[in-house]
Amino acid sequence: MNQVLQDLSTPNLVTALETNMFALFRDYGRAPHRELYCGSELIRFTTGVPFPFFNGVLGAQIQPDRIDATIAETLNYYTAQQVPMFWWTGPATQPPDLGTYLEAHGLIHKGELPIMAIDLSILPEEQPLPIELAIAQVNDIETLKHWVQITMVGFEVPDEIFDAVFELELSLGIEPNQPSSRRFLGLWEGSPVATSELYLSAGVVGIYYVATLPQMRGKGIATAMVLAALREARALGYHVGTLQASQMGVNVYRRIGFQEYCKIGFYLWTGEPNPSQ
Repeated sequence: MNQVLQDLSTPNLVTALETNMFALFRDYGRAPHRELYCGSELIRFTTGVPFPFFNGVLGAQIQPDRIDATIAETLNYYTAQQVPMFWWTGPATQPPDLGTYLEAHGLIHKGELPIMAIDLSILPEEQPLPIELAIAQVNDIETLKHWVQITMVGFEVPDEIFDAVFELELSLGIEPNQPSSRRFLGLWEGSPVATSELYLSAGVVGIYYVATLPQMRGKGIATAMVLAALREARALGYHVGTLQASQMGVNVYRRIGFQEYCKIGFYLWTGEPNPSQ
């Protein structure tokens, strides 16, 4: 286990929350037949999956006299790869106003996500699941297929790239109790309807891919999926849980006990050549 953060007052908490998310992306770049570049100025990962979440730039630390050149070089790379990507910014990004330069180069600011965290010792007492809901860990091909299908619906990933996303997720492994992650599948009266994943890195546990099929929302399923992942993390000895909240989910997470600590920004590059270059 990586060095576990003990509480939310830890001075490097914000760094850990940001690092957890970026470590998840680095794992995509490390997967077989993918590409991960870790340089002094930035980290770049490429999976070849034609959806921006699966390709991107993070951890930028760019000197003032290198900003425009580094952005141009990076965009030329992704244009050649013919895949869209997100350029992620966070509390540690240098320069702090990098987003202004990214927009000048044609990237589209898609917004900011609040990074939230919770002390796992204050999780609500064990609550019975809705009688219709069961939660299982993904550990075989069939459950992984359902997990990918539901997350793609939840995150509006086009159906036609299912095979590419499935192959990527499969390459990360589906063995039970993997050292870095666990995927969970929610079944309502036996039918797959929801997903979540916990990711262990930087001394905290991140919650990702919380998704519920649209017709099943409003039944407390997302809350149950998040709590199941957090309780698994607590059982593993972790003290801090974190996630990036969508507008739809932020109130759900606040009710559980999450608080906001910082924000992550993201900028879209569509893969089209920049006319100004």
